[in-house]
Amino acid sequence: MSWTHYLPALLKGAEVTAIIAVASMLLGAIFAFAAGLARFAGGVLFSWIALVYIEIFRGTSLLVQLFWLYYALPLIGISFDPITTGIAGLALNIGAYGAEVVRGALQSVPDTQHEAARALNFGHGQALFHIVLPQAVVEMMPPFGNLAVQNLKDTALVSLISISDLTFQAQQLRNITLDSVTIYSLTLMGYFIMALILVVFMRWLETILRRGAAFPGRAPA
Repeated sequence: MSWTHYLPALLKGAEVTAIIAVASMLLGAIFAFAAGLARFAGGVLFSWIALVYIEIFRGTSLLVQLFWLYYALPLIGISFDPITTGIAGLALNIGAYGAEVVRGALQSVPDTQHEAARALNFGHGQALFHIVLPQAVVEMMPPFGNLAVQNLKDTALVSLISISDLTFQAQQLRNITLDSVTIYSLTLMGYFIMALILVVFMRWLETILRRGAAFPGRAPA
């Protein structure tokens, strides 16, 4: 069988992979910023809640997390469809790793910036969101880019909870045709192309943010 006959199924799986990767990265970014900000300036209670979340999801296997969300939660009456479960599991995982990136970037902003904010009579929240965070976001971009690529590769695990992603489609084709070399070579190229697009996008976004940091707008009154 020609390799072109495999493309429709693999492209369908690649579409599912792309949707899950993008959705989980966006949701994971929300988790990362929420937990990172809580660890940096959220007070004792929120800092501890964020710490527990981070340690649980950084200290356990993503595969086990996906299985727990998909098979254990229904036992207590909470169930989601496979796509939602896959997105949530990946987002919670990448969010835990991203939270430490956020916290580290916030801590890297020089103390002089905080002193300047106080000199301008900025409140704590104003200083955080108008001075510290814009500078920190630029420093977050390279590690966030790495996490985004890792998250894309981790989407292969969602095939184990019955999601017809690229890996799932490749396994199905391989079981039918036994043409492992061709199918997995095409699958490898699919992941590589998606990762390359993601890297280019993240670098473009970093460039835009660095330009914005170099030419900031007027400070709030």
